Amino acid sequence: MSADTTPAAEPMLLTIRQVAATLQLCEKSIWQLSKDGRLHPIRLGRAVRYSREDILALIEAAKEVDPGQA
Repeated sequence: MSADTTPAAEPMLLTIRQVAATLQLCEKSIWQLSKDGRLHPIRLGRAVRYSREDILALIEAAKEVDPGQA
């Protein structure tokens, strides 16, 4: 196994329920983040998934927001 592979314990793609649980938000908030373009859903047939990298990028972007603007 190469160093680039993701461990089986951490899936590459997450369901909306998993994202909501990870961010401690409701699923409606995740849909709104997607609608606003802050999260980018991946559609595989009828299934909707989110990449772990997009979730981490959202968290990092939230850290960089000036508290006076929030």
